[in-house]
Amino acid sequence: MPSFDVVCEPDMIEVKNALEQANKEISTRFDFKGSDARIEHKGEELTLFGDDDFKLRQVRDVLLAKLAKRNVDVRFLKDGKLEKISGDKLKQIVEIQKGISTELAKKIVRIIKDSKIKVQASIQGDAVRVTGAKRDDLQTTMAMLRKDVEEAPLNFNNFRD
Repeated sequence: MPSFDVVCEPDMIEVKNALEQANKEISTRFDFKGSDARIEHKGEELTLFGDDDFKLRQVRDVLLAKLAKRNVDVRFLKDGKLEKISGDKLKQIVEIQKGISTELAKKIVRIIKDSKIKVQASIQGDAVRVTGAKRDDLQTTMAMLRKDVEEAPLNFNNFRD
């Protein structure tokens, strides 16, 4: 029976490349000369450092521009709160979102059931498995989900025919 999985995962290789490019640009830009502005990556989170609020926003803008150039959706990033570190320096932790939350998974299942397309959806951990008898129904479901679900960037993988 044909099926596919609805997931929410960024391409981590592209994220890493965008981080390296952003750090390189920050180190060469004149307005960051002599400042401690940088981005660190550890596991599923990024830490942005800046001398003040303005520079921290500039670091974030550089990061978002580099991610956009590499076709990484910025909806994967979830901003944390600003924290003061020594002196006037600030840091902000930004989480890289992976997986579909249970509320979003329930919404996806509800959208699929309300559409009256002859497919079944089931929540499996942090993914939603969609199965159907016809390949065309699955492709119609993918198009519908791309249009209707806007709060998270959805990817489709494990398409089996």
